[in-house]
Amino acid sequence: MCRDIILATIEEQRNKLITVGLMYGLSSPIAVQQSQELDRLLNSYDQLQKSNERETQLKKP
Repeated sequence: MCRDIILATIEEQRNKLITVGLMYGLSSPIAVQQSQELDRLLNSYDQLQKSNERETQLKKP
């Protein structure tokens, strides 16, 4: 997944979590599910960033 798509998806998921949390409470099963999805996206983004950093380090003389 490319960086911009992940960032847009993270923002969308964050907004969903806020809405669900306000409607049902943050400890509701659906909010927990939304939070786990957001965590998965954030982890993907973090892995992408670390991978890009490693590539940048390898390209330096």
